[in-house]
Amino acid sequence: MKLLTKEIIKRLPELGSQDIKGLDAEAIIKFFTPDSNWTWYASEYSNGIFFGLVDGFVKEFGYFSLEELESVRGPLGLPIERDLYFSPVKLRDLLD
Repeated sequence: MKLLTKEIIKRLPELGSQDIKGLDAEAIIKFFTPDSNWTWYASEYSNGIFFGLVDGFVKEFGYFSLEELESVRGPLGLPIERDLYFSPVKLRDLLD
């Protein structure tokens, strides 16, 4: 599965452009490990770098790269996938 398409890139705001919205910015894409409990929600993107919420050991905001997502494998060796059925949601709603 391709994690990022041209259509998705067009929908993602540039890095830093959502700062004024804070927690009201929307997560546009959800990536997840099918054999683990890690999830990445991307709200911004530029040149291979995303900003969003990472839900792993704890939930935290930060930057992560497309290269990183493409190289990571879960405990059973499965690659990260993009949730094809994910609908955009405000970051604040992901914190609950």
